[in-house]
Formats: sequence, structure tokens, C-alpha cells
Amino acid sequence: MLVRTLDEVTDTDADIKTPNWRSKRIILAKEGVGFSVHETTLYAGTVNDFWYANHIEAVFITSGEGEIEDLATGEVHPLKPGTLYLLNDHDKHQVRPKTEIKCVCVFNPPVTGREVHDENGVYPLVTEDPV
Repeated sequence: MLVRTLDEVTDTDADIKTPNWRSKRIILAKEGVGFSVHETTLYAGTVNDFWYANHIEAVFITSGEGEIEDLATGEVHPLKPGTLYLLNDHDKHQVRPKTEIKCVCVFNPPVTGREVHDENGVYPLVTEDPV
């Protein structure tokens, strides 16, 4: 059994900070469970273009409000607490938080914690052997 708190992740290598968002990676590939879990904070008023070409991501909004746009279709969906969106087709998308949004994100395959978004908003597929 693994028990880990956000406090244990805060300000470590698993706490990634950018001008638009912050991602605390709670469970990573090294745990060997087939997915990773993150608490992500998206800052109010930012525009965030993402495309997980190598990953499937599920996102559950726990606080805050905004919207997500499917960049292939132009469809816009509101985001608020209790909303879950699943990027099950490697969807190019844009997230626009009206207020600070906190969400729980699950990635498959799991991220290692070393990924950085490229110019297209893509995480490279980085693998790691479980510990």
C-alpha cells in the first residue's frame, strides 16, 4: 500500500510550476501501476493549449470554473466542480479558467515526472522502470 499526501509532493521534483499552471504529480510511472495521478491548478485568466498525442487523460474538476474547447470541432464545454472530461482520442484542446481551477488528472500511460510540453502542447512518451 502506498499513502502519499500533497504536502509530501509540494516543492519537490514532482511539483511542476509554470506561469499558467502547477502540477503536483502524486503517483508516477515509477510506482508501476499503469497510470499517474496529479493535482493540477490552472490559473485564472490563462489560455492553455494542450495535446496529449501519447497519453489518455481524464480530468476531474474539484474547484473553480472555466471552459474547455475541442480544437478539432470548436465545441466548448463549461468546467465547474463535479465535471469530468476524458481526452480519449488524443484531443487537441484549450482550457480557459475563469477562476483558479483545481483538478485531479489521471494519465495513461503514466508520466515519469520528467515530461515537458513541447511547442504543440504534447508530452513526449518517456518510459521508466518501476521501483
